[in-house]
Amino acid sequence: MSSELTWQHFLSQEKTLPYFQNILFVIEERKKQGITVYPKKKDVFNAFRFTSFESIKVVIIGQDPYHGLNQAHGFAFSVLSGVLPPPSLKNIYKELASDMPNFIVSGHGCLKSWAQEGVLLLNSILTVEAGRSCSHADIGWERFTDKIICILNTYKEKIIFLLWGKYAQKKGNIINPKKHYILTTSHPSPMSAQRGFLGCHHFSRVNMLLMQQNKQIINWQPKTMNVM
Repeated sequence: MSSELTWQHFLSQEKTLPYFQNILFVIEERKKQGITVYPKKKDVFNAFRFTSFESIKVVIIGQDPYHGLNQAHGFAFSVLSGVLPPPSLKNIYKELASDMPNFIVSGHGCLKSWAQEGVLLLNSILTVEAGRSCSHADIGWERFTDKIICILNTYKEKIIFLLWGKYAQKKGNIINPKKHYILTTSHPSPMSAQRGFLGCHHFSRVNMLLMQQNKQIINWQPKTMNVM
C-alpha cells in the first residue's frame, strides 16, 4: 500500500474534482434557501476521521443519514450519544443480543466505538435534508462512495463487507469476492428485518473471520461517548 494512501490524501484530491464541487454547491445553495441539512458540516466525514484507512477490518454500508433532529453524525446507522436508537438500529441491537453472548441492549445509539475498532460505517449518501429521506440522492455522493469502495477493494485485502438490503448490495458489484468477504442479508428496517437480517449471525461471523486472520475481534457493545 502506498504510504500516501490515507483518507486525508484521498479526500483532499477528490474535493478538487468538478463533481465534488457540485455536491458542495448544491448543499450550500439549499442552505441559503433556509433548508436544514444533516449532519452538521463538521460531522459529514466522521466515518473517515475515526476509522483510519490502515485500521479498516469491516465495512457496513448504509443508504443515507437519518433525517431527524440530533440524529445523524456521520456514521451509518448511528445516532448521537443520548439519542434513542431508531427502528433499524433497534433491530441491529436485537440481532446482537441474539448472536453475541453477554451483549446488553444499549439505551443509546452511538456506534462511534465501533468506528474506532476498525468498522467503517459508510453511508452511500453523506448528507440529507431535514425530514426528507434520500433528498441528496443523485447529487454526486454515490460516485464518491463508489470511489471509496474501489480504493478499499484495490488496496486492501480480506475486508469483511456487510451489505444489508438491496441498496447496499448494489455496491457489492465493485468488490472482488476473491480478495474480500461479503456477507449479505435483508435490511434491518422493520419492513424487512424478518426476511433474513434477524438470525443472520453476521456479528459472530465477522469475529470468527477476524480470528481466522489473527486479528483483534470487534467489541460490538457500544460505548457511551460524545462525538467531537
